[in-house]
Amino acid sequence: MVNRLLDFLNASPVNFLAARNIATLLEHAGYRRFDTQMSLGEVKAGDKFFVTKNDSSVYAFHVGRKLLADAGFRMICAHCDSPTFRIKPNAEMTCEGGIGKLNTEVYGGPIMSTWFDRPLSIAGRVVIRGKDALNPETLLLHVKRPLLQISNLAIHFNRQVNDGVKLSKQKDMLPILGIVNEELERGNMLMNVICKELKITPDNILDFDLYLADATPACTFGVHDEFISSGRLDDLSMCFAGLEAMIATNTTDMTKVLAIFDNEETGSQTKQGAGSPFLSMMLKRIALAQSGSEEAFYQGVERAFMISADNAHAWHPNYSEKYDPTNHPVLGGGPVIKFNAAQKYASDAVSAAVFMEICREAGVPCQRFVNHSDVAGGSTLGNILASSIPLRGVDMGNAILAMHSCRETGSAADHIYCVKAFSKFFS
Repeated sequence: MVNRLLDFLNASPVNFLAARNIATLLEHAGYRRFDTQMSLGEVKAGDKFFVTKNDSSVYAFHVGRKLLADAGFRMICAHCDSPTFRIKPNAEMTCEGGIGKLNTEVYGGPIMSTWFDRPLSIAGRVVIRGKDALNPETLLLHVKRPLLQISNLAIHFNRQVNDGVKLSKQKDMLPILGIVNEELERGNMLMNVICKELKITPDNILDFDLYLADATPACTFGVHDEFISSGRLDDLSMCFAGLEAMIATNTTDMTKVLAIFDNEETGSQTKQGAGSPFLSMMLKRIALAQSGSEEAFYQGVERAFMISADNAHAWHPNYSEKYDPTNHPVLGGGPVIKFNAAQKYASDAVSAAVFMEICREAGVPCQRFVNHSDVAGGSTLGNILASSIPLRGVDMGNAILAMHSCRETGSAADHIYCVKAFSKFFS
């Protein structure tokens, strides 16, 4: 099970590749891809289908034996984007000695220093001419070799580097791409790489959404291989746990929903994010197809339950003072319910009790996380989604170290626990 997660992480360096891989695994499990421009048609018990939005979000549905209005739905939601660096348009910059570097901008909130001095690659999507102006074609790109590096300044020129240095997003974080060795390459190195990888010509390329990605494969480590080291554990590990549970469970009375959103790291306010009405529109279409009434959707919402799955902060043995003294989850201790008095998380006593019982029935330990009262916390999907669909729900995740680092650390046991808990929720 852990090896499947590692394979998924390695194949999913950015949101577009993650969404493609999730869609492919759903198709292999018998889910039908639905074109949202078409009519949903008749919806029967046991039907399995999925839709995508913007090539970067996926919504899967397994229709229950009972109508949505009568039994509601059970939903797991997660997000497939992670902090990184986006390559800007007109990105290539040629410097002294013919060294080419790329102009980038920060996506989300990465720990920028962790991106230094490690092999990086690029991944994303390239948009080329299609049959007409409103329908261009999209090609996915993943350069599967070390291609770039963001190099540190030597300590001899920066004696205070170990005392903490403020980094400039525009100056310090630009990756080296290569050395121009031909006049034809000047300003064209990146385009040459894209064209070679995709076997296309520059005149066909209209634009791209490309990002930097760690080129080092995900792995386990520790005396007992008990830890997972990888980029993008936040939140691809939750995406994959939800997917495994969705695929492994059979038809139930309730409709099962897996919602993998994009752009959580930048606020979710996009057509493919948790703030979009797209998911509620799809659920309304299912309710209408079943009963001919939109009222069935609202009845289904009142009978529904949501698990918002986004990783939590594990207790760090070097920084215990940063954690709440009585609510700090540990690696290997099981899924974590997240609470916040300012309502940044959707969890309350009722929804937490539901999830704790699910874990108990699955034979899985369960932990709680609350921020140290002097340390500001983050937010996640639950409340954003609940602002458009008023669902009962819990915010939870597996505990990880170094959240938003280029490489994060999780627990192999926690991944297995989480899949068990999600499978029990869906069964």
